[in-house]
Amino acid sequence: MQQIKTALLSYGMSGKVFHAPFLQLHSGFDLVGSWERSKKLIHNDYPNVKSFESLESILNDDSIELVIVNTPVATHFEYAKKVLNAGKHALVEKAFTTTVEEARELAELAKAKGLKLCVFQNRRWDSDFKTVQKIINEGLLGELVEAEFHFDRYNPLLSPKTHKETANNGSGILKDLGPHLIDQALCLFGLPKAVSGDIRITRENSLVDDWIDLTLYYENFRMRLKAGFFVREAHPAFTVHGKKGSFLKPRGDVQEDDLKLGKKPNRTDWGTEPESLQGLLHTEKDGKIIRAKTPTLQGNYYDLFDSLYHSILKNTDEPVTAQDGADVMKIIGAAIESNAVKKIVFL
Repeated sequence: MQQIKTALLSYGMSGKVFHAPFLQLHSGFDLVGSWERSKKLIHNDYPNVKSFESLESILNDDSIELVIVNTPVATHFEYAKKVLNAGKHALVEKAFTTTVEEARELAELAKAKGLKLCVFQNRRWDSDFKTVQKIINEGLLGELVEAEFHFDRYNPLLSPKTHKETANNGSGILKDLGPHLIDQALCLFGLPKAVSGDIRITRENSLVDDWIDLTLYYENFRMRLKAGFFVREAHPAFTVHGKKGSFLKPRGDVQEDDLKLGKKPNRTDWGTEPESLQGLLHTEKDGKIIRAKTPTLQGNYYDLFDSLYHSILKNTDEPVTAQDGADVMKIIGAAIESNAVKKIVFL
């Protein structure tokens, strides 16, 4: 199998948890190493790879074809642009950029250079979201009326990661958890006609937004997206109501927790949720009312990497395109504007 030599731009939590294990599992990728600024940690897990001293040392390595930009959001545009100008494909974490203008510039640059530019929206491959997507696509709820997606946590403490708590263009929950919710909404329903946004700071001494409530306005449908740090008793992560029925699903994907525990992904039983977290389907089918738990599909972030691999080798569309990333940033920009003027913003 032809291998794509790949480098990470950091080996913190995201590099260790979300990227390196899948690059190792997929025989089409060869993890060359990571840029490490102070802590030299990658050799603890991968003794045979390189610890690069600078971004330039990666960009000047002609053998490296793909670079994963997994650094703080405020750096994504600068680093991704340098990666593309060096003639390398890029996989950029969320939020893709800090503005829609930056996202569009990167998309145009990648297209001009004939390179692949993919956004790491791994939550499309969560078991819970895949199950919601299946229920909707099969029409089991009839014509949809409303949906509400939550990414809630209970964590009143500020993050020890300085870049997450310092007021800058890339910080705050809107550009941290918000892109997951927005991308899932757009993946299911496309761009809305308008957006309203309510963005708040709720934690003591916080300098960045940590609570969001967004509404996406479609022609005959409303989509609400919420995230916050003061939800001790969680709502269903996914609630969808249609004219025939409803589907309620708790957040249940196990991949992040398993990866943090050091478990290694595989292609058999990886991403399998416990039955206790199955969603509730209450609808009508073939003239009969159904109210029952629904088996959850298997999740696996491997599929994102596999799709990206084939995209590079066969010149097909990326699993999450730069346009997808720009669309998410368009919604974020509209939400910020809406919050400022206290009005619905039309796209």
